[in-house]
Order: sequence, then structure tokens, then C-alpha cells
Amino acid sequence: MPREKGRKTIAQNRRARHDYHIDDTYEAGLVLTGTEVKSLRAGRASLVDGFALVRDGEVWLHNVHIPEYTQGTWTNHETRRPRKLLLHREEIAKLIGKTQEAGRTLIPLSLYFSDGRAKVEIALARGKREYDKRHDIAEREAQREVERALRRRR
Repeated sequence: MPREKGRKTIAQNRRARHDYHIDDTYEAGLVLTGTEVKSLRAGRASLVDGFALVRDGEVWLHNVHIPEYTQGTWTNHETRRPRKLLLHREEIAKLIGKTQEAGRTLIPLSLYFSDGRAKVEIALARGKREYDKRHDIAEREAQREVERALRRRR
């Protein structure tokens, strides 16, 4: 059987960039059961309420919804169980220090297969305030107006 190559995105957390200031991103492997992998290969997952915690020198992903595998039997997995993330020791040490700071959290940005292995991109982020969100929307709208005006000029 030929090995998969490249990156195949399964799920993205689009609200994350709207609700948080992204400071740093990390790629982490996931410890999954067989039915979870099969469900992900079917392209089904949701990162909406997901977050990660550092506990006892390990990073755990919580509230990520991977639905049960439809052809699964009694071996099927729990849909929102905590899943262990695989990171290098130095990265975990760095995350422990940075998540101790007030207002910092770890959130998943995307879930994907990279060369056949399930990976998650997590971000060290700070929550945005309501006026920050409004400011970002106003900036985006202004940029669209400029682009429209330039297109009309040509």
C-alpha cells in the first residue's frame, strides 16, 4: 500500500483567529484509537470548543469532537474524550512557562493528516476584547473598500 504524501486538512477552527490574538503556533501529533483515525479519514471532526491544557508535563487536547465511526462496534471511542498531544520536551517546557502568564491559552487551529499521520496545529493565544474584534472588522472592511476602488479605477 503506498504511503500518503502531503497535507490533507480535516477541520479548521475559523473562529479562533477572530476571538484570539495568535502569538505562537506548534504542530503536535495526536494519540488516537483506531476508530478515531477512521472517523478522521472520513473527514469528520470539529474544533469549535477545543482547548489544550498542560498537566503533569504532558499536553492534553480537550473538547475536540471526533464523531463515532459509523462502522464501529463496541470498540468505538468516546466523542469528546481528552487526547494526548505529542510534542518535544523543550516545546512542552516553553508552553508551561507561557501558559502561566495571565490571559494565555492553548487552542487548536487545524486538524490534518501530514504524510499519513494525524496532526493538530495548536496556538498560544490571548483572548481579544470586544473592541479589538470591532477594530479588526473595521480594518478588513476598509481594506475591501480600497481594493474595490482600485479595481474600478482600472
